[in-house]
Amino acid sequence: MAVNSAHAPGGGVLIHAGESIILFCKNVVVDFDDVRDCKEMHGDKKGCLYLTTHRMIFTHDKKGDKFVSFSFPFVTLQEVELEQPLFGANYIKGKVRAQPGGGFSGEARFKLTFKHGGCIEFGQAMLQAARMAGRHTSQGFAPPPYTPYQGNVYPAPPPAYTPPQQGFYGWVPPYQTFPDQPPAGSVFVQEAPPPYPGLGGYPAPPGYPPQNGASAPSAPAGAPPVGFYTPGAGPGPAYAPPPPQPGYWEAPPRYQKKND
Repeated sequence: MAVNSAHAPGGGVLIHAGESIILFCKNVVVDFDDVRDCKEMHGDKKGCLYLTTHRMIFTHDKKGDKFVSFSFPFVTLQEVELEQPLFGANYIKGKVRAQPGGGFSGEARFKLTFKHGGCIEFGQAMLQAARMAGRHTSQGFAPPPYTPYQGNVYPAPPPAYTPPQQGFYGWVPPYQTFPDQPPAGSVFVQEAPPPYPGLGGYPAPPGYPPQNGASAPSAPAGAPPVGFYTPGAGPGPAYAPPPPQPGYWEAPPRYQKKND
């Protein structure tokens, strides 16, 4: 996990090359507890929640606040539960481990409250995505250190936030519950690939041209081949990765920050 690591310099959500947004939900409130060494994380914050192929991302609606975004890589999540109280909105709770250099120490408890519904569907989708990504890590896998990105930022091509209707590896997310897409011009992509596994494991998708010498990290020892379930990890057949969508891995036009 890392604080203020998932937004573009001029605003909007920032994802990795090879990462794509699966679900998008507005009017979500995040609250952290047991936080060490990060005052910015204190207090309720309302904003947008994204489920991607590699993590959850929260972006704060309030302009000018020191807390702008928060990244929840699947590999950092623990004890995640879906709560349906008799009174009040449903919420997701759990713990997130800090990435070294990510803005706080140890771990923190979080609560994600869905003011306009969709909590259970989003939570179930997140747990499924996390299970699929978890098949590409070894037991005891530690969150990788966070390194601030210093490279170029580009407007993301539509396939980065328009997920395939056939789903991923045999799983179809609840698109009917979350039909909205992020606002136009609000999704940006960096050149570096994710430093942790997603639904398809570690390697970049076929045809992806790494830029500036960037390349996907090697999978940990014992990690299963990309696109296949780990034997003994649960029932279900093996699925080959879907082909990349046309145009996604082509170099997008360069993003230029507007002068005020």
